[in-house]
This record gives sequence, C-alpha cells and structure tokens, in this order.
Amino acid sequence: MILHLVLSRIIGLSGAVFCSALFSSTAFAAPADPSGVSNLLLKARLAYEQGKREEALSFAQKAVELDPKNADAYETRGRIYDAMRQFDKAVSDYDQLLKLKPAVPKLHQLRGEAHFKLGNIRESIADFDRYIESNRALEPHHWQRGISYYYAERYEDGRKQFESHQTVNANDVENAVWHFLCVARSAGVEKARSLLIPIKGDGRVPMTQVHALFAGKATVEEVLAAAKAGEPTPEQLRQHLFYAHLYLGLYYEAIGDAKRAQEHIGKAAGEFAVFHYMGDVARVHEKLRNKPKDK
Repeated sequence: MILHLVLSRIIGLSGAVFCSALFSSTAFAAPADPSGVSNLLLKARLAYEQGKREEALSFAQKAVELDPKNADAYETRGRIYDAMRQFDKAVSDYDQLLKLKPAVPKLHQLRGEAHFKLGNIRESIADFDRYIESNRALEPHHWQRGISYYYAERYEDGRKQFESHQTVNANDVENAVWHFLCVARSAGVEKARSLLIPIKGDGRVPMTQVHALFAGKATVEEVLAAAKAGEPTPEQLRQHLFYAHLYLGLYYEAIGDAKRAQEHIGKAAGEFAVFHYMGDVARVHEKLRNKPKDK
C-alpha cells in the first residue's frame, strides 16, 4: 500500500527508491585495498546507480566469493537480487546475513519483505514480528504485517494492526480498506461497512472513490472513471489504474464475486503492473488465489 511508505522511509526501502537506498546501510569508504572486497562493493554500487544491474551483481558475487564471511557483501548482493526480483536468492543471502549479524533487527525486515514477495506468508510474519520486537514503537507503523495477516487468514490480528496504524497514519484510504477486508472476512460485509474507518485528506487518485465504493456510496464505474479523469501522463494513468483495479479486485473478493475479483486483480498484476510493494501485493494475491487447493 503506499500508506505513505512509512516503514520504507524508516529502513530506506521501496522499489521506487531502491537505487538511492540500496547501499545506505553499508559503509563504502574509499577502499584501501583496490583488489579487495571494499573495492568490489564500491564498483557494485556505481554499476547499480548507472542502471547496470547485471554488472553490479557480478561485482557483488565476486565480493562474496572473495570473502564468504563478509556481511556487507551478502547484504549488497541480497539487495541487488531483491531489486532484480530474484526473491528466492535474496532470501538465501539474507539467511546467510542473519547468521553473520543475528543482532541486526532490520535484516528481519528485509527478509520478511522478500518472503512476502515469494508468497511465504507465515515466514514474512515471523520476520516482521522479530523486527517489531526490537522496538515496539515500530508496531503501529507496520502495515506490511497487517497485509500478511490478511493472507494468513489471521483476520482479527489484521483488524488490530490496521486500527493501530490509523493512529499514526490517519489520512490513508488503503488502511481503511484493509481494515474493512479483515472485518468482512471475520464478521461479514455489513459489519465491515458499519466499521469503515472515515478518511479525509487522501488526495491520491482514485482513493476518494475507492473509499466511497467500500462505504456503499460509489460504483465500480465511478472508480474507473476517476482513475482515467483529467490528463494524466501515461505513467500516472498506469498508477491510477493499478490502484483502481487492485481495490476493485479486493472489493469483489470481499463481496464474494470470485470471477470479477480475479479479473481485476489480474489487471493490477499484469496490464497495469507497478513495481513497488503494493504491486507485489497484487502479484502475490493472484499467485495465492490461483494456487491449487491442498487435497
């Protein structure tokens, strides 16, 4: 959810700002050993900032091979894998990183996000829990854990998480919607509608209409019309339609229309895909809902 990307600002993460944040936690002083790990990691940074991801990965890989116990090398390579959407490899590097630095809480946040993007919901919650345990002041901000709760079918925990988040982020329609979704799953749509959190001040398109839809005061057509209104740039239109289709899909899921839910989530995950955490939510949703049921 963008939810103003509160956590992403705290730990320097989000797909959109990855380039500038990638190396924020790793010290890249001028290397004293031009052939060593520090130099390779500096080269990885520069290559990544120039958009040369494969070259950046190659430098990070060499750094790991040169010093298999260097935590900075694993973190750098793991973050590059993450940005390249190779989440299984990112998790593997974060696993190794946590063995080398078990007392660094933000590493659990990194791994939790990667686990979520793989659809490993329980594992994501476990890592988010460990991160929050390091500083309880983080708990209200952690909307990502709330979303994981939803997919873990821990709806009461999700409801509480989004109610807590409301205390630190009062103007976010997405928070109100995810709260609605959790309540609808546990107590029904009418109860969720009666408890819908009122929101004022979320100026993002088409969030006003999305909130009205969940309140029973707007139509699907009005949400789509709002997303297309004005003269947005192609990228703005993609963003608007991504959010429209994501929340239309979730709305249809809440009211029990699986066919239309799948149609709209498919558009959010495909035709109008975006590459930040909420884009990953759409892709994970589609993956989980299309997963064959265990016999």
